[in-house]
Amino acid sequence: MLIKDRTIPIKILILAAILRRLPLSNMKYQEILDELRRREAGYQGEKSLDFYFRMLPKDKYMILHDLNLPDNEFNLQIDTLLITPAYALVISVKHMAGKLIIDTENEQFTQIVNEKEKGYPYPVAQVERHQKYIKKLLTDNGYPPLPVEYLIVFSNSYCTYVVSGPNSRKVKPRTCKADVLLNRIEFFEKLYPDAILTSKELRKLCKYLVKLNTPPTKYLLKKFGIQRSDLLTGVQCPYCGYLPLIRKKQKWWCPRCDKYSADAHMNALMDYFLLYDMKITSKEFRAFTHLKLIHTAKRLLHSEKLNHTGENRYRIYFPKSFPW
Repeated sequence: MLIKDRTIPIKILILAAILRRLPLSNMKYQEILDELRRREAGYQGEKSLDFYFRMLPKDKYMILHDLNLPDNEFNLQIDTLLITPAYALVISVKHMAGKLIIDTENEQFTQIVNEKEKGYPYPVAQVERHQKYIKKLLTDNGYPPLPVEYLIVFSNSYCTYVVSGPNSRKVKPRTCKADVLLNRIEFFEKLYPDAILTSKELRKLCKYLVKLNTPPTKYLLKKFGIQRSDLLTGVQCPYCGYLPLIRKKQKWWCPRCDKYSADAHMNALMDYFLLYDMKITSKEFRAFTHLKLIHTAKRLLHSEKLNHTGENRYRIYFPKSFPW
């Protein structure tokens, strides 16, 4: 059963929002752009696996895509987590070209493309961290000792990969290309044939993981050393990208392309939720969008996409669903 659907990963949305509001002159701009492009390619690789996930028995496999779980001051992102009554499986997807070498002796990961070598973080260490996190989460919440496994999947059908070194015997069965994914899952089914979680425990665990899922805004800003004061505020033109727009004739007017927009502030709200906080007051909205009139801000905040709590100056707005 699909518990958390695959949508555009929140990290991609956050990185795109940062770039929309970061001056081109900022020394981190290109680095963030490269990160965004890499993650967009990875997302395409993750989507290519959906064909295989749809073949899994719906009554047995709980599927959660793109989980962002809090890990103290950091963020732990899992591409896909499969949970069954017998075991859980952390899946990390790598969408890369060329020849890929997992060296278990030196704990290195190398890509060779056109005879050029490039090193990347060791993927086994990453999935083992995720594995330990899920195990600890289960223990801390009183669940039975459910086995937690990992699988590294190379989604580019044209790549080749090699696992070498003294630990290759352990790592090889836990790596594969996309077309072998179901075979690898069958390997784990045979390894763990006995149910440990009840249906009720399984549903409760999935609900808890979805509740824990948190946009990694602070983590990404901290990773690149971006202060919120570095980000530009204002409503952005949906046609030419200029900001800030000017409120004119009850619409948003762009002084660059001379076009009007009735709802450009909704994109600004999305950026605010991605980069600042998942709630906003009228005062914060006015400051962010450069609005002067209180009644205009209140009228614009009354949207079918927002809920609110509190009254008058204590009213707080937050999204009904996110992202919309």
